[in-house]
Amino acid sequence: MPGLSGFLLINPRSGKGGPSPEELRDEAARLGITPHILGEDDDSAELARSADADALGIAGGDGSLAPIAELAIERDLPFVSIPFGTRNHFARDAGFDRDDPIGALAAFDGTERRIDVGRVGDRLFLNNVTFGVYASLVHRREGHRRRRNAFARLRALLLTARNREPLGLVINGEPVEAQVALVANNEYTLEVLSLGERERIDEGLLHLYSTSSWRVSEWKERSFTSLTIDAARHRIKAAVDGEPVAFTTPLEFSIEPKALRILVPGPPG
Repeated sequence: MPGLSGFLLINPRSGKGGPSPEELRDEAARLGITPHILGEDDDSAELARSADADALGIAGGDGSLAPIAELAIERDLPFVSIPFGTRNHFARDAGFDRDDPIGALAAFDGTERRIDVGRVGDRLFLNNVTFGVYASLVHRREGHRRRRNAFARLRALLLTARNREPLGLVINGEPVEAQVALVANNEYTLEVLSLGERERIDEGLLHLYSTSSWRVSEWKERSFTSLTIDAARHRIKAAVDGEPVAFTTPLEFSIEPKALRILVPGPPG
């Protein structure tokens, strides 16, 4: 979309390796994008709300994205996700090279498409909401956020073997025995100890995955446009796009098909 004035927030606390926040800032400015490196006291949502721009972007990990995507929907502006975190699952599934944040800046002059967003209550999520072992791992990892994926998966397996207590979930009124449950914005491929990629992020469906085991063959999958999750204790730890959260249940999940305009690198459509 040639001629867009872009505004890019840069989270200097995301990821490791690759270009520095200052290098990304300087390259963005060279391309005519207005950059802002987030300080400790900055409110990213407020900065995005007040920015004089035709497109809003953020360079950060998956947990940094949702507040800016929410503002992009509110302002009916396209959203750009620059992969600048540890895993960058959303950027990968949106079609970015997650190892090239500098190259991803080309999205500000790229192709627009519309994708789905999920909601748990009023809170937007782009990837998924997890409960159980993986959510516990995220909460334990707080303060140690730079661990390698392989180590994190091993920890998840050890936690699963050690903690055989089910979550006590009730999903759409039906009791479900599970140690892990995950509500995803669109369908994931399943891999051992993890979720793989999404082929689509615009199919208009939530996918629920649950299991009492780490074996791929024992995962149960169902799809919905909305669902309700309750828990025996009416309070549950979760991870929303990889960020630790504690919820009071019941939780109402919904999907908003093609609610978010995104820009990706490539010829303008």
